[in-house]
Amino acid sequence: MASPIAVYTDLDDLDPSEGIALLEAEGFEVRVLETRDPDTIVAAATDASALLVGYAPVHADLIERLPGLGIISMLSRGYDSVDVDAATAHDVWVATVGDIASTEVATHTWALTLAAVRRLDFFTLHGRRDWLDRPRYAPRRLSDTTLGLVGLGRIGSEVAALAAGSVGSVLGVDRAGRQVPEGVTASSLADVVAQSDVVSIHLPLDESTEKLFDADLIAAMKPGSWLINVSRGGIVDSDALADALDSGHLAGAALDVLDTEPPLPGDRLAEHPNVLLTPHVAYLSDRTAREYVRMQATNVVEWYRTGCPSHAVTKPTTPNEVIA
Repeated sequence: MASPIAVYTDLDDLDPSEGIALLEAEGFEVRVLETRDPDTIVAAATDASALLVGYAPVHADLIERLPGLGIISMLSRGYDSVDVDAATAHDVWVATVGDIASTEVATHTWALTLAAVRRLDFFTLHGRRDWLDRPRYAPRRLSDTTLGLVGLGRIGSEVAALAAGSVGSVLGVDRAGRQVPEGVTASSLADVVAQSDVVSIHLPLDESTEKLFDADLIAAMKPGSWLINVSRGGIVDSDALADALDSGHLAGAALDVLDTEPPLPGDRLAEHPNVLLTPHVAYLSDRTAREYVRMQATNVVEWYRTGCPSHAVTKPTTPNEVIA
């Protein structure tokens, strides 16, 4: 019997060695591509049963061109780059790494919040400004600051815990209807954006949240406030945010995610002087660098052994023939 094939599409800066070892120990032949190009993926993965994906888009036509595919295992908690409906229709599992990096993302959010409140975007000199230059919107006293959280899942709740006792108040809204954490005042989305000095987004990207922060919602934000996004770039209308920064309505934005990553030359947000930008690393730590790779491969191994990965998004109705 031929060995099952597992193909890594892209890993960016993560080392796949541990994942490869897990897969090979289970009898997989492993191929590592480092590409997001669908034609290149198809050429190398036509006979693959498992696709291990970083940021490569997995659209319906790609799934259709991989007839032996049984699982798409993501290198993240998110899966908005995968056509889940097409995967389900073709009896292909989609799995994520789960909540491995919740603490890291919450910590990164809190660090960006502190940087925003203290205007580190402006005051980090490195030859960009004169010693006595001052921003249009001055730094705030942390205890006078209202933090607004849009999304109160595990990450949003951890941010609230980090902020407790430091900020003046925390407002929160949760579209999933979860219980509001202690210390958070339940509010509407309209009240969160209108009353908060810093608004932080903690939502998945789907049809209901795509460009949720459009020109109207951003215009409703408090003058001189900040928008933080560590979730997905598509939740924010990039042009509307850039316009609000250009006009001075917002003091700044702290972003770990963009619509296009890495950004193309001329990207308004990536090049804006009032944007504090980190390169999609909110999840990253010495621990998660290993755990993401390990869990991505473990999902494939568990699917191969039992027919079901640990952190499944889809549930195919027909088991794949590759399962031992």
